[in-house]
Amino acid sequence: MTEKVSISPIKIIKLVNGDDIVCSLPKEQLGEKSPILRLSKPLQVKYVPQLTPQGIKDYVALIKWSPYTKDAIISIPKDKIMTITNASLPMTNSYFHLIKDYDKEEKPVEDKQYERTRFTDEQNKEINEIFDEEDDDEYSTPNKTLH
Repeated sequence: MTEKVSISPIKIIKLVNGDDIVCSLPKEQLGEKSPILRLSKPLQVKYVPQLTPQGIKDYVALIKWSPYTKDAIISIPKDKIMTITNASLPMTNSYFHLIKDYDKEEKPVEDKQYERTRFTDEQNKEINEIFDEEDDDEYSTPNKTLH
């Protein structure tokens, strides 16, 4: 016999600042009259443009919305919400895949030390010529004084 598990539907919340948040809404809300909505394990949708042979296409990345806290429940004011919609099946699957590691701390990125290299005199000359040409083009306005 298969046991049914009650999973709250995954929602996409559009905030007034334009952010899209993917999350579930816990059943334990503060009440209808409360100005606060509670979100469970919110992830922010980031749209990253990619250049493909067919043209520009958006790659969608989900990142932790509140990366500096271990809290799984985040409260937001209801007046900062524009819309709440149900997530599509692919978005829901992506969300469930990513929240498995929601509570894991990310390792800090080490500061890489880069070795400085000096341009040759010829490279310096070429670069300076490029910038000189740009400066000449940008500010070449006959009979006008620039301030």
